[in-house]
Amino acid sequence: MPRFSANISMMFLEFDLLDRFQAARDSGFGAIEIQFPYDTPVADLAAAKDRAGVEITVINVGVGDLVEGGPGLAGVPGREDLFKQAVEEAQDYAEILKPLNMNVLAGWPSMDKFDREECLDVLATNAGYAAAALEDTGAKVLVEAVNTKDRPGYLIHTTEQALDIVARADHPNLAIEYDIYHMHIMEGEVAPTIEKNLHKIGHIQFADTPGRHEPGTGEIDFPFLFEAIDKIGYQGWLAAEYVPQGKTEDSLGWLQPYLK
Repeated sequence: MPRFSANISMMFLEFDLLDRFQAARDSGFGAIEIQFPYDTPVADLAAAKDRAGVEITVINVGVGDLVEGGPGLAGVPGREDLFKQAVEEAQDYAEILKPLNMNVLAGWPSMDKFDREECLDVLATNAGYAAAALEDTGAKVLVEAVNTKDRPGYLIHTTEQALDIVARADHPNLAIEYDIYHMHIMEGEVAPTIEKNLHKIGHIQFADTPGRHEPGTGEIDFPFLFEAIDKIGYQGWLAAEYVPQGKTEDSLGWLQPYLK
């Protein structure tokens, strides 16, 4: 039976951040993930996690100016020291919150300023550094391909490119985060791709397309896909990372068959 996590940076926004842990639990999720928790004291997050009795599946390593539209850190030559600082902060949070995974976002370095291969090498080196630094916390480090329709110029945007970064870094604590929404847009063939690369997939996220809303609002056959992923032996959490069309609680019809 699939296990589901909720991304509380996109879902349950009707609640204050620290109340979203319990809201997710009350709705049937056994885990949560949070994109960038670093503006909230880690002790407060830990207390909310413990009260709700949930696991944390993913936290992102800090990305610098990426959120404001800048190129980010991990794939940008010359920003290696800033990335290391972000990893140090992530390490402080991971030691207390014990997330299962920490995600490194590549960003979109300017190809007018940098050579693509140089950027890929920088990303691989940084991902390997994070994998080593975070290993003692128990968190697996992930790299994620992101679609170029929503994020034009994003450095890695296919499964093979994400796998290439893992191969270049060559660290046992590194895997890929496979996002069904992004890869359905870029590649299709989601179930066969997951099966083929299961040994390199550390975490799976999902949203429907178009729109990045809840399952049932777009073209992806999620009942088939969830069953297929379960049958091929994926042992991790499936993380809902979508923008609800209305209130989050009203978007959870897809979840009900898995709560019985």
